[in-house]
Amino acid sequence: MAVPDRAPPAALLAEAALFLDFDGTLVELAESPAAISVPSGLKPLLSRLVERLGGRVAIVSGRSITDIEEHLDCSAVAVSGSHGLELRLRNGAELPLAAPAGLEEARLAVDAFAETADGLLVEHKPLGVALHFRRAPDEAERSSAFMEKLAARSGLEIQKGKMVVELRPGGADKGDAVRAFMAEPEFAGARPVFVGDDVTDEHAFEAVAEMGGAGILVGPPRRSAAGYRLNDVAAVAAWLQEAAAGSPE
Repeated sequence: MAVPDRAPPAALLAEAALFLDFDGTLVELAESPAAISVPSGLKPLLSRLVERLGGRVAIVSGRSITDIEEHLDCSAVAVSGSHGLELRLRNGAELPLAAPAGLEEARLAVDAFAETADGLLVEHKPLGVALHFRRAPDEAERSSAFMEKLAARSGLEIQKGKMVVELRPGGADKGDAVRAFMAEPEFAGARPVFVGDDVTDEHAFEAVAEMGGAGILVGPPRRSAAGYRLNDVAAVAAWLQEAAAGSPE
């Protein structure tokens, strides 16, 4: 891995398939998942990108699909939620969900732990449970240690992100979601481009690189499998606006 130090050219999206993380990429991070503010121009921008790329646009998020749709109309795009565990195609076809053994017990334990400190927030997902400590940064170490012990006891896996640690079943990540979409006729043959900000996006950066595509890191410089970098959410929006201005395929 290297530290990406160049901005992506708008031409990178020519004949591409575009995969977009949500939090920290399309919307600014907030103190809690429910507190985000979705820019008013995001929906029309996604519509222009769908037209520009012949439908080859997908949201790939750690949130559940249901949660994403509480904030954003995803009817025109494919969408993956829960770090690749949920997958829905543009035509509405979905992969079935099966809650892992031990999840309900883990949910109760995380709820109880969150009551031990102000600022801890629990996010329940169809196939996992996340503990956010953005509003309680001093609890980061204690929260991570608790979740790691709970993972060992429950048979679930740990997924760490920005100020959050999640318990989830193994077997899928954002890279797997990208690979699954790229196997579909609508995406097949295009060059995959993934835009994301978090360490959970590294699997997707690696996946697109393997397929001859490119990753775009959002945020401060760090070592990454991405080949390009944009400074922040505003820079992502500006780059996508420029790319969307091209002629439809």
